[in-house]
This record gives sequence, structure tokens and C-alpha cells, in this order.
Amino acid sequence: MKYSRQIQLAGIGEEGQSRLLRSRVLLVGAGGLGSPIALYLAAGGVGALGIVDLDTVALSNIHRQILYGVDDVGRQKTDAALEKLRAINPDVAVTVYQERFQAGNALDLAQAYDVIVDGSDNLKTKFLLNDAAHLAGKPYIFGAVSGFEGQAGVFFPKEGGPCLRCMFPDLSPAGLSSASSEAGVLGMVPGLIGLIQAGEVIKLILDIGKPLTGRFLVYDYLEAEFRNIAVSANPACPLCGENPSITDLSAEYR
Repeated sequence: MKYSRQIQLAGIGEEGQSRLLRSRVLLVGAGGLGSPIALYLAAGGVGALGIVDLDTVALSNIHRQILYGVDDVGRQKTDAALEKLRAINPDVAVTVYQERFQAGNALDLAQAYDVIVDGSDNLKTKFLLNDAAHLAGKPYIFGAVSGFEGQAGVFFPKEGGPCLRCMFPDLSPAGLSSASSEAGVLGMVPGLIGLIQAGEVIKLILDIGKPLTGRFLVYDYLEAEFRNIAVSANPACPLCGENPSITDLSAEYR
């Protein structure tokens, strides 16, 4: 049986596997983070996986974006990803959105799924993901990489945790990793962070373990070191605080 080794695990079983098969996950970005996220969620039996990406595959992507091979260079990432994921697990309903994740479509997309997971490579999209997920009442699984460092976290104010803006109120934060195209990246780092993100998705769907809610995980590849930074909900947060100034996606993203 395809999922037999998972079903054997305490905390999953047949009921947990059925829950996975009923779940709906939205992945924004099918690159270095998105590749391992998509591969492992599909292989694990997530029922519906939505993938948002407008880019085409470039040769410089291949060293870290393991959904693709050299024969995919020039193809739309969503087309290549759909083909690969269907081959891995035809039971998963994969829906691709060949468009940008932006203010005009973000909330509708977020509302259609149970969990929102971040495979993006720029800060503006990460904040939009955070804001749309909160407004839709959904958990946001954050991930970022730069050089030899990666970061991950779970932001879910509806369940008492912080949002990304509790840590970084505006769109120009110090301390967050920048896009890999600007800073360079070692391929294994987004691979590892993406696996952590996929694991957090499964934890939330199955309600097992201790998710990264209220913790910001920082991974230093060169030192082989993980650090957890405690993050609390901020009552003055402009999005999820007591008197929020951000109540829709119309102003800051246009």
C-alpha cells in the first residue's frame, strides 16, 4: 500500500492518512523552497495541492529546484511541476495557477485552501502571503533562504500565535533573508528549509507534534546549527493586533 509506512506511525494511522487526503494546501512559488515542499506533500498524500508560479525554468535554477531537469529549461514551471507531481502520485489533485500571487487574487486563493505555504523568494510576496493568510483565517508556513542560512516559522494568529508583522511590522525588515537571485544560495539550504516547511504543513493538518508557532527557526549551514527565536503575538501589530490598521490588501500592495 502506498502510504503503509506512514499509517504505521502513532499519531497518523488510517484516520490521519484520510485527513491528509481531504486536505488542501496552497503553495506559492515552485522554486528552491517549493520543489521539496511540493514533492514531499504530493508523495505523502495531501489531497489537493495548488501551486502558484509564473516563471519559466532557467538553467541556473536546476542546482536547487529539484522538480526540474535540463530538459525543462524554458518551460513554464507550473507545467513541468504538474507533470512531475502527477507521475509521483496521481491521487493528488494538483491545480496550477500560472499567474503572480498579488493583491487582486491573494485572498481568493488563500480562502480556497486549508494551509498556505511559502515558496516565494521576495519579501513583498512573503508579507502578502502573511496578510492574506491572516485575513482568510489560515496558517502561513514561512520559509526563506540566503547564502548559507535559512529560516522557517509558522504564523497563525487565529490560534493564538503571532503573524510575520509581529516580528517585522513593515516591508523593509532587517534580519530577513533576501532573494536568492540577489544574494546567491547553496542548493541544499532551500532543500532543507523546504522539507521543514512540508513537515510543518503535515503537523498542522494532523494536529501532531509541536509546530513552529511562536518560534522562528534559523539554520546556519556552515556551523550545522539550528536556533529557535521565541516570537510572541504583538498587541500593537498593524495586522493582527488589538487595533489593526491593515484590514484588507488594497493599500500596501498596489
